[in-house]
Amino acid sequence: MNKNASRTPLSEAQEDYLKQVLLLGSGSEGTGRLEDTHPVSTQSLADQMQVRPASVTGMLKKLAELGLVEYEAYRGVRLTRAGYKVALEVLRHHRLIEAYLHQALGYGWEEVHAEAEKLEHHISEAFEARIAEWLGHPAYDPHGDLIPSAALELPPATPNRCLRALEEGTRGLVARVATQDQDALNLLAHLGLKPGAPLQLLEQVAEGSRIQVGSQRYLLPASLAQVLWIQLEGEHHAHR
Repeated sequence: MNKNASRTPLSEAQEDYLKQVLLLGSGSEGTGRLEDTHPVSTQSLADQMQVRPASVTGMLKKLAELGLVEYEAYRGVRLTRAGYKVALEVLRHHRLIEAYLHQALGYGWEEVHAEAEKLEHHISEAFEARIAEWLGHPAYDPHGDLIPSAALELPPATPNRCLRALEEGTRGLVARVATQDQDALNLLAHLGLKPGAPLQLLEQVAEGSRIQVGSQRYLLPASLAQVLWIQLEGEHHAHR
């Protein structure tokens, strides 16, 4: 994967690290602009990548030598502009593959992440372009996450807020589901809580959020309510 022929070829592991630095640095609100990201700790990366902290430190030093991250021991790591572009490129492949598997091949939204993880490093730029054209150049993947453009820029995001942070009586649409847990996604799909679904928040309680979806009422456990991000009623809804 290399839109810039002059760039030093990177290993899959190096690209994975850059992607995770972006995702972890963007926090719970999803993929962010470089200037909005925060430093990521070595331990957080180790936990996410399921490797020892010493392995993370070694990788970050290599990426820093390539000018892709800014790393200082005990102060965390941030992407440089060049590293940010690589991370966006990996995410573009990943999320386009998710959308294609879902729309063209009938994969469930709970299945696509694992498949995209395997394929994201192995599609050509021509194949990426064909997928994007077939899908109509989507701005969002099946989970509501932004898909970077071919120019490696993030499309404008519709403002949204976590369900657990909303006031009772609020109405809106599900904008993003911030989990890749298959069981959680299966349950949310069963409840009709996929991007674009309208809901009303009836009550916030210690156990979770009581909501209404169509004619159905549910008490959504806090663990699920906190992964639902809602576009409030009346705000512009970008095409999905």
